[in-house]
Amino acid sequence: MLIDWFTVGAQAVNFLVLVWLLKRFLYQPILHAIDERERRIAAELADADAKRAAAQHERETFQHKNEAFDQQRAALFAHAMDEAKAQRQRLLEEARQAADALRTQRRDALRQEADQLNQALRRRTVQEVFAIARKTLADLAGASLEERLVAVLIERLRTMDDAAHAVFAQALQTATDPACVRSAFDLPAAQRTAIQDVIHTAFAPAVPVRFETAPDLVSGIVLTANGQQIAWDIADYLRSLERGVGELLKEKGPPDTAAGPAPSETAAPHP
Repeated sequence: MLIDWFTVGAQAVNFLVLVWLLKRFLYQPILHAIDERERRIAAELADADAKRAAAQHERETFQHKNEAFDQQRAALFAHAMDEAKAQRQRLLEEARQAADALRTQRRDALRQEADQLNQALRRRTVQEVFAIARKTLADLAGASLEERLVAVLIERLRTMDDAAHAVFAQALQTATDPACVRSAFDLPAAQRTAIQDVIHTAFAPAVPVRFETAPDLVSGIVLTANGQQIAWDIADYLRSLERGVGELLKEKGPPDTAAGPAPSETAAPHP
C-alpha cells in the first residue's frame, strides 16, 4: 500500500491549524470565562464572608446591647422597688404618727373634759358644802361665818405658846414682803383693823399687812409671813368628800382619761 505523504502532510497541517484555531478562538475564551467566573465567585464569597462577619458583629453588638438593656432595666426596676418600699414605709410611718397624734389629741381632749367636769363638780360640791357649813356655823355661833373666822384667827394669835410665838415673830421680823392675810371673802375694814392691831400688839408694831381674797380657800383664813402660816379652814372636813368625788369620776370616766384624785388643799399646821 502506497502512502500519500502529501495527503498526510496536508492533514497534519489541517490538524495543527484546527488546534491553533480551537486554542485561539475556543479554549482561550473558555479559560478566560472560567477565570472570570472564579474571580467573580471568589469576590462574591469574600463579600458574603464580609457581610456574614458584619452581620455576626451586628448580632453580637445587638446581643450586648440587649444584655446591657436587661441589666439596666433590672437595676431600674430594683431601684424603683426600693423607692416604692421606702415610700410605703414612709407613708405608713406618717400615717402611724398621725394616728398616734390624733389618739393623743383625743385622749388629751377627753382628759381635759374629765378634768373640767371634775373641777366643776368639785366647785359645785364645795360651794354647796360651804353654804351649808356657813349657815350651820352662823346658827351655832350666833354671828356670821366671816366674823367667827376672824375671831378664831385673832384668838390663836393671842394664845400662841412661846415656841410658836417666837418662830412666827422671827418670820414677821425677817420677812422682806408684807405679811399676807388670805381669805375666801373680802374682809370688812373693821375686821382688817382688828387683825392688824393684834399682829402689831403681839409680834411687831412695824410689820405691814396685806389682805387678799382667795376663793380657792373654799372657807377659811390664812396668815402667812416668810414661809410660816397660821390658818383655819374646813379643808380637813371636805377632804373625804373630795376623795369620794374623785373616785366617782374615776369610775365614770374613760379608761385612758379617768380623772385622778382631786388635789387636796394643804392644811396648815395649827399652832
